[in-house]
Amino acid sequence: MLTLPAKRVNPLSSAVLSSSSTKLPLVSGVKPETLAAIKRVDAVLSVTFPIELENGKTEIVRGYRAQHSHHRLPVKGGIRYADEVDMQEVEALASLMTYKCAVVDVPFGGAKGGVAINPKKYSTRELERITRRFALELCQKNFIGPGIDVPAPDVGTGGREMSWIMDTYRQFNPTDINSAGCITGKPVNQGGVRGRTEATGLGVYYGVREFLKYDEVQKQTGLTGDIEGKRVVIQGFGNVGYWAAKFFEANGAKIVGVADQDCGIYNEQGINIDELQEYKSANGILGGYSNGTIVPESIKLIEAECDVLIPAALERQIGLKNVNRIKAKVIGEGANGPITPAAHDILVKNGRVVVPDLLLNAGGVCVSYFEWLKNISHIRFGRMNKKWDEQGKAQLLSLVEENAGRKLTVTERQQVIHGAEEHELVYSGLEDTMIKACEETRVTANEFGNIDYRTAAIANAIRKIAAVSEGSGSLFTNRGKRVVIQGFGNVGYWAAKFFEANWSQDCINIDELQEYKSAKGVLANEFGNIDYRTAAIANAIRKIVTVSKGSDSLHHPRISLL
Repeated sequence: MLTLPAKRVNPLSSAVLSSSSTKLPLVSGVKPETLAAIKRVDAVLSVTFPIELENGKTEIVRGYRAQHSHHRLPVKGGIRYADEVDMQEVEALASLMTYKCAVVDVPFGGAKGGVAINPKKYSTRELERITRRFALELCQKNFIGPGIDVPAPDVGTGGREMSWIMDTYRQFNPTDINSAGCITGKPVNQGGVRGRTEATGLGVYYGVREFLKYDEVQKQTGLTGDIEGKRVVIQGFGNVGYWAAKFFEANGAKIVGVADQDCGIYNEQGINIDELQEYKSANGILGGYSNGTIVPESIKLIEAECDVLIPAALERQIGLKNVNRIKAKVIGEGANGPITPAAHDILVKNGRVVVPDLLLNAGGVCVSYFEWLKNISHIRFGRMNKKWDEQGKAQLLSLVEENAGRKLTVTERQQVIHGAEEHELVYSGLEDTMIKACEETRVTANEFGNIDYRTAAIANAIRKIAAVSEGSGSLFTNRGKRVVIQGFGNVGYWAAKFFEANWSQDCINIDELQEYKSAKGVLANEFGNIDYRTAAIANAIRKIVTVSKGSDSLHHPRISLL
C-alpha cells in the first residue's frame, strides 16, 4: 500500500521549533531548510469503522495514527482514547515523540495514535471490540509491527488494551517470532518489563535531581544540590505524579502539596504519599483527606511556596494569567506542554529553571525501549548473568572475610552479593540515560550562554535527527520546489500526486482538484433534477452499501470472535 506523507505541518512541531526559531539554526548547526523538513509528518492514517454495541446499535468510530519521522525505525508513540482526539493532536504529539526519543538517545522515530471515544462510556467487551478493530486497521495498513511502528499506552489506555492489540497482531502475523515487540506497556505476564509502570515518574525524579547538582542552577536558584529537605508540589496525582512524588519522598524531599482534578492538599509538614494514595484509591478523589489543608481550586496549588514544582497533569496549566504568581524556583515538566511558550519565556526571564518535558518525562519511552529490546531478544534481563555475578561477589567476599578475620551475617552477606533483578537493571539503565541527556542539555545551554534548557534540548534533538537523515541520504532536498503540470489525465494526475507528496509544501490540493473534475464529468442523471455532484455521490454510496451488505463487513463478525 502507498502511504503518502501528510502535506500539513503539524502545529506543535511548528510551535516547538519556532519558539526559538531565531536561535535554533545557530545553536543546532542545522540549515533552515533541513529544519523545515524535520517539522513535517512523514505518514498519517485516518480510519473509520462500525462497531456493534451490546444494545444492538451500530456506532461509527474514528481512529488515527501519525508517524512523524522515519529517520529511525521503528517509530514509537502511545495510543490514547479520548473524545477530543483528532488528526492535528496526534500529529503534534508524534512530533514531540521524535524529539523526545532523540534527546535521550532512544533509536526510534516518533509516532502517536488515538481513537475518538470516551472509554468510560463502553463496557469491557465493547472496548475490546473497538481496540481489536483498530488494531486490525493498523495491521492492514502496515502501521504496526516490531520493526515498523510500536505503539504504547497513553491517556485512556493501559496494559489491558496493549494485550488485546498484541493478540490481534499475532492473529494476522502468526509467523512473526518477534510479535511481542509490536507493542510496549504490556503486563509483565504478557511480555512486559518490570519497572515500566513507574518509569516516567522515576525519570522526572532523576532529571530534577541532576539539574539540582549543577553549580549554575544552584547559583540561579539559591538551592543546595541535595534532594533532601526540598519542598515539592505535585500537580496531578495519576501515574506520573504519584510515582514522582513517591521517589522524591523516598529520597528525603518534603511533598508539601498535591493537586488533583477535584481539589488540592497542602501540608507544610509534608504529605504521606502512600497514605494519600490509599485514600484516593478508596474514595476516588482527594476531597475529605484529613492530614492537610484542602485547596478547593486545585490549580491555585501550583502558586504555593515551594522549591520544586512538578506539573504532571494537563497541558497549558501555567500561562500568562498565573505565571507571575509561580513561586517555585525549579519547574520540572512531568506532563506534556504544561507551560505555554509565552509563560515559559517569562519564567526564564524571572530566573526560574524550567526542565523541559521532552527531556524530563522521557522515562516512559526509554523503558519502553528496554521492553522492546527484551521482546526481540526473547530473554528476561538478568537471566543470563545474575547468578554468575553473585558467585563472583561471593568468592571475593570470602577472601575479604578471611583477611579481615570477621564473618558477615547472612543478611549482610546477601546484601553485598545480591545480583541485579530485572527492575534494578531497568532503573540503572534509565538513570544512566537521564544523567547523560541532562548533561548534554546543560553543555549546550552553557556553550551558548544565553539560551534556556528547552532550546538546548530541542537543538540537541534536531542535531541528532539531522545527522541521521542527512547521513543516510533519506532527507529529500527537493521540498519546496514549484511545479506546473500540463494535462490532468492519468499521467498528469499521478505525476502531480507524487510531486505534491515529496516536493511541494504550499500547493494545489490534487485530490480535491481530481474530485472536482470527476464531479463535472459525464454522469447518469436518473432523476433529472439533481446536480452532477449529488448523482456521483449517490452512485458511489449505492455501490459501497451493496458490497458491504453482501459481505456483512459492516459488523466484521470475525473481529468479535477474536
